[in-house]
Amino acid sequence: MPAPEFVTLQVEAGVGTILLDRPKMNAINEQLHREVRAAAQEAAGRDDVRAVVLYGGERVFAAGADIKAMSGLDRAGMETWGHELTTSFTAVAEIPKPVIAAITGYALGGGYELALCADFRVMGTAAKVGQPEILLGVIPGAGGTQRLTRLVGPAKAKDLVFTGRHVGAEEALEMGLADAVVPDDEVYATAVAMARKFAAGPPLALAAAKHAIDTGGDGDLAAGLALESRLFAELFGTEDQKTGMRSFLESGPGKATFSGR
Repeated sequence: MPAPEFVTLQVEAGVGTILLDRPKMNAINEQLHREVRAAAQEAAGRDDVRAVVLYGGERVFAAGADIKAMSGLDRAGMETWGHELTTSFTAVAEIPKPVIAAITGYALGGGYELALCADFRVMGTAAKVGQPEILLGVIPGAGGTQRLTRLVGPAKAKDLVFTGRHVGAEEALEMGLADAVVPDDEVYATAVAMARKFAAGPPLALAAAKHAIDTGGDGDLAAGLALESRLFAELFGTEDQKTGMRSFLESGPGKATFSGR
């Protein structure tokens, strides 16, 4: 497999940064999203990665899909392209570790759909997000009607999708589109600091918690409670559970060092 050209996974102190670098605006074409998929799968499988940051660099997160590449596709071609794009983004959403999107500049269309695959979103004060696909005569096709609705509810999702408008950082925070707003030059450092806190936690329990929340919320309450109960019980077969409870009894909360076993 050739070396990635537009997306790299950089690992330091338990945090893996999936860095997008396709000048000038990180437009999402087939190669880029496949490289995102490969980086997500690598991050998911590496024991030295305990939390992940999605980052497009200091200038822009991702301004959207490569419209020039898409414009020549017919319906059949777009069905194939859309399926592959959704598969790539789902690989990010299914990383069994905390994921934080660090958003600078624009995260629009497919760019914001990628950010929606993270567990948390940190925005710079000058950043803007949105789903402008309606202005092109189409709709979001990689999570913008589904993940967005699950995040902020149908009315707010329809506002963004029906109008295609750009949303600034403060409004994004108020709407729940972002979880934190910081100065533009502090976006990446803030996301990494968040990731490092998670990286110090118990990996198996964090993976179970993420799975319970993401999967359980899609079904009825009884099914969700059954899933939660099963995952809770399974953790009692781990070394981390024994370490955590022993540390609590001997030293109080928050002092355990977890092995991930």
